[in-house]
Amino acid sequence: MQESSKNLLRIALRRQRQNLPLNLVQEDSARIRDNLLSLERIRLASSVMLYLPARGEVDTWPLLDHFWARGSEVLLPGCRDNAPGIMDAYSVTSREELGPGCFGLIEPRADRARLVPAPRPEVIILPALAFDRRGYRLGFGGGYYDRFLPSLGHAPLLVGPAYAFQVLDSIPVEPWDRPVEMIVTPESILHILAEAQSCL
Repeated sequence: MQESSKNLLRIALRRQRQNLPLNLVQEDSARIRDNLLSLERIRLASSVMLYLPARGEVDTWPLLDHFWARGSEVLLPGCRDNAPGIMDAYSVTSREELGPGCFGLIEPRADRARLVPAPRPEVIILPALAFDRRGYRLGFGGGYYDRFLPSLGHAPLLVGPAYAFQVLDSIPVEPWDRPVEMIVTPESILHILAEAQSCL
């Protein structure tokens, strides 16, 4: 029942995101990036894991340029061939190291980017269809981040960029779900721990 409700929510949110006007995507993405980079812990991170946008997602391409310009390590996910739900982290230093990947996404090219077997990003910018006010994330149903995050040997700062409509009061949660610590929208930065404590 819970998975069925999550899938219905995914369909509705995916449709809403894909129907966003291009100018709104560009404007809101720029404001979200400004809010992200207003935070010193993110702006000055020496290693950050990003995603590359597809189908109306918040645009992260300028974030690559920011972190490359300051000499930070930029990690991007790459799906493993013939291993559904499993992804690896690659260190990427230029756009020439990217190419077509799984699900129509742009991904690191395994023959050019460097595979990082034990990545230690300080910050991970997570894609999602939605987040709730507790920080829980509604992903795309493949379980890639659900498997990847527990494999890390440390606890990076998890940040969710989101359009305003992607922040919900509550979403269905599984026992293995891990909340982000911060949700960044065009209008605000929601610090999850502070929000939770204010409700006590």
